[in-house]
Amino acid sequence: MTSMGTSGVFAREYDAIDSAVEVGFAGGRVIAVSFPEAVPADADTDHDLLDRFGDYFRGEREGFSNVAVGLTVPTDKRGVLEALRDVPYGESVSVSRLTRLAGLDDNDPEDLELVTAALRGNPTPVLVADHRVEGGPYATPRDVRTDLRGVEGL
Repeated sequence: MTSMGTSGVFAREYDAIDSAVEVGFAGGRVIAVSFPEAVPADADTDHDLLDRFGDYFRGEREGFSNVAVGLTVPTDKRGVLEALRDVPYGESVSVSRLTRLAGLDDNDPEDLELVTAALRGNPTPVLVADHRVEGGPYATPRDVRTDLRGVEGL
């Protein structure tokens, strides 16, 4: 788990997904996860969450449910991403099912657009596992998403 006051940028390269992962923290909460081409020069490479990511990418079953996430998105989109966070490791959902899990109407075009906008704008992929949604859209890049789906047997 992250310590309470952790703030800053941490990043590491992972051979298992052929990508770097960058994590931004503010006040002990993860506020951003991205996949830069290389580790930024100003990023610290030593953090327990980065260790856990490495274990996960190598196939260790990990849900990250105890990682504090600060979703910096509007409230309506936050509800969608929080519902997605409850989808367990190794399970997937359709966009329609995610819409219902978020308490929205999957027959309402505006609700479906809200869900797809939330997925596209997901600031914390892996922790809010958009790779578990069948048929996207996704914030996780395609190659990384394919690797993550493989890790979880999806």
